[in-house]
Amino acid sequence: MKARIFVGGLHHESDTFNPIITTKEAIHVIRGQAMMAKRENSSSGIIHTLIAAGYEVIPSLLASAVPNGVWDRAYYEQLKGELLTQLKEAGPLDAICLSLHGSMRVQSIGEAEQDLLEAIRLQHPTTPLFASLDMHATLTRRMRKAADGFVGYKCAPHTDTYETGIHTALMAIRTLESGKRPTMAAVRIPMLIAGEQSETSVEPMRSLIRELRKREQEDGVLACSYLLGFPWADGTENAVHAVVVTQNDQEQADRLAEELASLFWNKRAQFGFYTEALLPEKAVEATKQSLRDGTFPVVISDSGDNPTAGSSADVTTFLASLLADPVLSHLDPPLLYQGFYDPEVVSAAIEAGVGNEIRCELGAKFDKRTSKSLKVNARVLRVNQDWQEANLVLLSLDGIEVVVFDRHVGCYDPEMMRSLGVEPTRRKVIVVKLGYLENEIRSISKRSILALTTGSSDELFMRLPYRNLPRPLYPLDVAFEAELSLI
Repeated sequence: MKARIFVGGLHHESDTFNPIITTKEAIHVIRGQAMMAKRENSSSGIIHTLIAAGYEVIPSLLASAVPNGVWDRAYYEQLKGELLTQLKEAGPLDAICLSLHGSMRVQSIGEAEQDLLEAIRLQHPTTPLFASLDMHATLTRRMRKAADGFVGYKCAPHTDTYETGIHTALMAIRTLESGKRPTMAAVRIPMLIAGEQSETSVEPMRSLIRELRKREQEDGVLACSYLLGFPWADGTENAVHAVVVTQNDQEQADRLAEELASLFWNKRAQFGFYTEALLPEKAVEATKQSLRDGTFPVVISDSGDNPTAGSSADVTTFLASLLADPVLSHLDPPLLYQGFYDPEVVSAAIEAGVGNEIRCELGAKFDKRTSKSLKVNARVLRVNQDWQEANLVLLSLDGIEVVVFDRHVGCYDPEMMRSLGVEPTRRKVIVVKLGYLENEIRSISKRSILALTTGSSDELFMRLPYRNLPRPLYPLDVAFEAELSLI
């Protein structure tokens, strides 16, 4: 009889500084057999590997959303209840494999993964339980105790999600075929680090990831991971963790996790921005110098308000400074700004129609702490009512063209611009609400600048209103000796 493995998951990166609540309307759920067909994430990597190895897969559900604020509690409880019901009705199981993020949070509950894993453990106290995690997962003690093994992504940007699913499935397969209960160790490293300082194609992450892979070749080692935490969440256990899963040797797991933690901590001063990172006013001056030198397109990241890191995408501060600049607000063709989450403005623009003008207040409909709405006269240039379930409009306001959308979506894709009739390679300056540039837009830029703007994904952590973060913590604190302890 085939071994039976239950597969499901919840996947979200939740920014606790973003006041938007991630509701049912923003959450995409696939269920049952629909999970079997996808080939683009860790859950499909898990499923396809298990099926290829001859196992019976019981697919439940996978719920995900674009990074945003914390989840609506009622809908989370509904999905959690649905998954637990399916788990109960599945009958006898040999293992459970989940696709999780690790930095998902819920209203009044906090860290979702620990809540979900503990609920699963109540039903299946001895069934081997494994999960894939995002590299930016925030490991907690309760998560650590509730699972048999975690493995995180090893690439940033995250190009290895499917492969990480394969790795998760292989941990389950090796466990079932060996009959040995896995052992896991995790060491807390008192650091926070953003993705913009931890790309894996450059040092020091390149060498650190190499060390993970080297140790995974040792006999009895199932997985080694660095989980970097999520800096835009004000959690009591937020930090970097080194995590090791071994076949059945706690001493080996502890030793390797401590070694990997020491390696990471000793390289802490080597982390930095890999892209040219400048304060907003310096970014503006550098851009104008590039234009004088004939180096363009220049792509500027409005990094403090990056929706792919969970920010609200409606902070107006940097746009206001560009509108006030006599050069950048009078380019030919105009500077393109992608973009703003503002359903009210989108609705007004669609109602007015292409070619007409609207008087509106743009932005700060959600994050009113960081900026304020801009009162503008805008001409409607283009409308697209079919972009990833969002309506898009292209507005011209005071010499700058702005993309506005009515659903919380990422701004990294140049096809968003093209869908509105804009060819980005012909623009001299493009601003995107993004952190490090994704490959699609990186290939367009002749110069890229990370503007250290404000917002819910502020890269300068000392400007964020943390209340619960454990201290000391590097780089908020520098002069302290780290206690690298097993959790």
